[in-house]
Amino acid sequence: MAGVFFAFSTFVMNALARLQPTQGIAAMQSINITVINPLFMTAFLGTGVACMILLISLLLNRHQPSAVYLLAGSLLYIFGTFGVTIIFNVPLNKALAIANPDSTDGVKLWTSYLTNWTFWNHIRTAAALAASALLTIALRY
Repeated sequence: MAGVFFAFSTFVMNALARLQPTQGIAAMQSINITVINPLFMTAFLGTGVACMILLISLLLNRHQPSAVYLLAGSLLYIFGTFGVTIIFNVPLNKALAIANPDSTDGVKLWTSYLTNWTFWNHIRTAAALAASALLTIALRY
């Protein structure tokens, strides 16, 4: 997931910002529809479920050497990636979904969308990367 978010943060959103607003809006609206597919949703939600299972297992095995890494990595993914998506990125996507790309309001929304969505995506990227690193360190133990 860190890789997907990283791609959006480093070049996808920049490429969309270079398009005319009507084209950028239409492209992002299409992306937001096509991202809801079994492969992406399994990776995104499945990682969240795996982190929840890790947290539950830590209740029984909290004294294991990897517990701190598992706890921190799981919480980072759940709150920093999944939580940020639900609280910030999804509402922005819903607002963009109903925007008329040819309207003045649509263009204004697009300008703020680019800034806000990308900011929260940077947060998701950092959280997913840190969670991945922490969970990988936990494997060492």
